[in-house]
Amino acid sequence: MSQWIYFFDLCGTAVFALSGALAAGRHRMDPFGVIVLASVTAVGGGSIRDALLGTTPVFWIKDPNYIIVILATVLLTLIFVRKPKRVPQYTLPVADALGLALFTVIGAEKALSLGLTGMVAVIMGLITGVGGGIIRDLLCRQVPMILRTEIYATASIMGGICYTLTIYWGAADKVALLLALGTALAIRLAAIKWHLSLPAFDLKKKVS
Repeated sequence: MSQWIYFFDLCGTAVFALSGALAAGRHRMDPFGVIVLASVTAVGGGSIRDALLGTTPVFWIKDPNYIIVILATVLLTLIFVRKPKRVPQYTLPVADALGLALFTVIGAEKALSLGLTGMVAVIMGLITGVGGGIIRDLLCRQVPMILRTEIYATASIMGGICYTLTIYWGAADKVALLLALGTALAIRLAAIKWHLSLPAFDLKKKVS
């Protein structure tokens, strides 16, 4: 893994840990609950990815820097965000969007580095990007965002496709990473800002 990829991986860990910590604050969890929710949000998707790819032990067991980043993020959140209700409403979805984009690229990169196909790389990017958020939402007793009509998984898929294609076309890792990151983030932030969504599959509607 290049230094750029590793740096963005740690950044994604911090961002998703922040997302989990803020969600824990909104549900009035104690400090241990904050640590648990931040941890599963930050490493849940990557752990599922590594288990599926057979690259065990999973990444955070081999490299303790991920745990250090999570604990540091939780500590700073507990110190500086004392009243979660006063945190702007957009903070959590924006942090989640950034984490989604970062981890999508990381997951796709890892699959490609193992010599897997582009389709598998896109799927691994999706799993890495949404896995932690699914666990977080389930623990908070919410319907995971990937199962709602919001454009969420679509942003991850497009980011994964962008990264895979640019790598196949011979682009440098840094260029491919930034393009894919920008693509996934732009789509997700646009969906948040303008409330873009996919049509719902609703069997309750009466057939005319």
